[in-house]
Amino acid sequence: MFEALGSRLQGVFDRLRGRGALSEQDVADALREVRVALLEADVALPVVKDLTAKVRERAVGQEVIRSIQPGQQVVKIVHDALVEALGGADGPKGLDLNAPSPVPVLMVGLQGSGKTTTSGKIALRLKTRDRKKVLLASLDVQRPAAQLQLQQLAERAGVTSLPIIPGQSPLEIAERAMDVGRRELYDTVILDTAGRLSIDEALMEEVAAVKRAVNPHETLLVVDAMTGQDAVNTARHFNERVGVTGIVMTRVDGDARGGAALSMRAVTGAPIKLLGAGEKLEALEDFHPDRIAGRILGMGDIVSLVERAAETIDQQEAEKLAARMQKGQFSLEDYASQLKQITKMGGMSGLMGMLPGVAKVKAQLQDANLDTGLLKKQAAIISSMTPKERQNPDIIKASRKRRIAAGSGSSVQEVNRLLKQFEDMRDVMKRMNKMGQKGMMRGGLASLLPGLNKRPF
Repeated sequence: MFEALGSRLQGVFDRLRGRGALSEQDVADALREVRVALLEADVALPVVKDLTAKVRERAVGQEVIRSIQPGQQVVKIVHDALVEALGGADGPKGLDLNAPSPVPVLMVGLQGSGKTTTSGKIALRLKTRDRKKVLLASLDVQRPAAQLQLQQLAERAGVTSLPIIPGQSPLEIAERAMDVGRRELYDTVILDTAGRLSIDEALMEEVAAVKRAVNPHETLLVVDAMTGQDAVNTARHFNERVGVTGIVMTRVDGDARGGAALSMRAVTGAPIKLLGAGEKLEALEDFHPDRIAGRILGMGDIVSLVERAAETIDQQEAEKLAARMQKGQFSLEDYASQLKQITKMGGMSGLMGMLPGVAKVKAQLQDANLDTGLLKKQAAIISSMTPKERQNPDIIKASRKRRIAAGSGSSVQEVNRLLKQFEDMRDVMKRMNKMGQKGMMRGGLASLLPGLNKRPF
């Protein structure tokens, strides 16, 4: 979501870092470019003015201009200002469910913002991560099949959905959901309200009536990050009429410019609590202002990367794979398993976006269509092989390669490329096993790749 903004800001700071000393004019010129970049990213004008004023106030001080690394110091100041604009490093993280059970969570927002899908994501998250007993209830009697959609999401998430009774009003459904929640000892009741194509009085009155009746502990506004400044206007209207305790931004994996996220906190006072980064029910993560600011400025987000790995990687499977690799038994079956893990964690470009200083490399990977092309192609090629071929790729000769290529929709050259890549990986693992840990520590990377020691002439 923040790639365009991050690329612009990183270009500005690269020029600052390249200078041994900074004058006040250098800082002023850089802030002018920062202001333009923020405005182009759809950040609200008052937020831009406030942010740049704070940066200027600190950046023109003597401690920056006379510091050993003035450019780096300015980056740190901008980082701190972004964190503050996004809600502060010490702000609330995730949902606040510290209340007597059943805790009502009210989902509000416009139609098409991803509100129903987000309800299913939150239900799955509470069930798997927090071990909560969750009840989902759809209050949307306007959109055809909306209640059935939530019912299907509940089945996929493995939680309970409130039985549908035709003809009930949203208020009646909400009261019935809370009654069921109390009688059947649910921890959380998620109430998915109806959306509209635009904000209107009927929508606001309906949501307000439900809120008065159930007194939700969390009122979450779901906004689509792709709508830019209009998302900020939506948040302002809902907050003024209904009052929201938190914001969930959806479709942050798209090409939204990110300005809405930077404006939300300042405009509404409500923190962004969750981010939806895909259609899968697992694609939901906590919003951390300091981590997001780090991504924008190219500093990476190693903490989120480790958390994502811990949530998606099967520990037992990883240990089995490590043992097989130590014995030199790495097969194409294992390689295919690793490709699936990378895809589950967000793809290669998604992972690299969390590593510091790789923004340019990530752009090159996207240009090469690595995620949607190479990884899926390789997985298809391996799927077209027989179990025997996956365990012993040496038996794959010309006729087998033609069959595999035809079955996977690829060419013989692509099959050869995959086999060569796999063979290179296996050779490296064999050298690692022969050298042992001490040998690798002495020789480093050059010991694994002897070709690095050879001179070109």
